[in-house]
This record gives sequence, structure tokens and C-alpha cells, in this order.
Amino acid sequence: MERGPVLTRRLAHDDLAVVAQVRAELREMLRHWGGPGRADLAELLTSELVTNALVHTGRGAQITASLGDGPGARVTGRLRVEVRDFVSRHPTLRDRPAEDSTSGRGLLLVHTLADAWGVRAHGVGKVLWFELEAEGVP
Repeated sequence: MERGPVLTRRLAHDDLAVVAQVRAELREMLRHWGGPGRADLAELLTSELVTNALVHTGRGAQITASLGDGPGARVTGRLRVEVRDFVSRHPTLRDRPAEDSTSGRGLLLVHTLADAWGVRAHGVGKVLWFELEAEGVP
């Protein structure tokens, strides 16, 4: 059975420039994956989760992005992105951030645009994750 590509990277808490690097690595991994705009959406949602982990926890994080198993996984597999941080406090999904707020939209974007998403405890910390189908959920 074909195994889809996997991207794993540890992120230092004081290095926000790494967000652009993660986006570039994900873009390369998804070069042949998904329908129009799906890889761009994956990049956006990934950068939101990574930025949130680095800014709001004050600690490092780890990202793992993987495409599903099976024939054609590189092109049609389900993408799962997990961002693990080392703070147990779960994020709060805001219904609507204040218009003049410069933060608070990242998790709302993930909630609105991902095919599935969630948060789970993981040792010392938590994992925020989302999934996208290659062609979107009808």
C-alpha cells in the first residue's frame, strides 16, 4: 500500500519566521494534491494553527502534516495537519472577534473552512488538528 507524504518539524517558540518556511514545505508536499485552491487553503489553515501555537503559548510546537494511505494518496489523499504545543489550556473559539481586534480569527477560520477539526489533550499540552479532503466535502 502506498504511504502518502509526511512533513514533521519542531518549531522554536521565538521564531515566527518559521511560519513562512512551514508554508513553503507544505506547498511543496502538496504540489500535485487536491482540487483548485485546496493546497492554498491548507497553507492558510496551517499557518493559523502554527502562529497561534507560537504566539499564544510562549513555547515551541511541533507540526505533522500527512496525506492518507493508499493508491493515489499524493494526489487525492485526505490531508491531516496536527500542531502540538506544550500548554494544556485549550483555545476558545470566538463567535465573532471585535472588528478592531488584530487577533482571534485563526481558530474561527479553521472551524469554518476545514472539513473536520478538533483539539485533544496530549501529554503535557494539546494537539490542534484539521483535515481537508483533496476535492472538498460536498
